[in-house]
Amino acid sequence: MGNGEDLVALLKRYLRQETVDPLRSIGRTLLFGVFGSLLVGAGAVLISIGALRLLQGWSPLDATWSFLPYLVVSMVLLAACGLALRQVSRSDGSA
Repeated sequence: MGNGEDLVALLKRYLRQETVDPLRSIGRTLLFGVFGSLLVGAGAVLISIGALRLLQGWSPLDATWSFLPYLVVSMVLLAACGLALRQVSRSDGSA
């Protein structure tokens, strides 16, 4: 019966090596990725609010041109999103 028990132990080690261990490393990578993306998103929001307040305080953008700071900040954020999506699609194609 020694061979049967060895076979079961070998299969258990193999299944753990090929399933559980890779899932743990993927979980860690996913956790760091989600945490990092939340920090980058919060930073982008704070920087865009700061830029908006800076542009709103500029005297030539009073009254008639008061919409311009919102437009500028929105365009910059859309451009940043476009660049990020372009990088994601580029890295997916090469893998």
